[in-house]
Amino acid sequence: MAVVSLEEMKNYLRVDFDDDDALLEGIIVQSQQICMDVARFTDREEFEKQSVSKIAVMYAVAYLYEHREDANHKTLTLGLRALLFGIREPGF
Repeated sequence: MAVVSLEEMKNYLRVDFDDDDALLEGIIVQSQQICMDVARFTDREEFEKQSVSKIAVMYAVAYLYEHREDANHKTLTLGLRALLFGIREPGF
């Protein structure tokens, strides 16, 4: 289960049609994985318990959905690093 539901994400994006549901579901799953990678979490349940995880995933989904033709993953990653800085596991 993802930290963000499809309905929450559609509400956040102000999407009121069902045409992109499958696309959004895929982006939600991938965005959560990207956030976990940036935060250096391997345990999904532990990541989902973090207070910032929901907004980080929503940010990533919104970015990837709105920029699906020209997404800049470096820009996305830098934004996520700033959001997830407080919970980011140390690494080398």
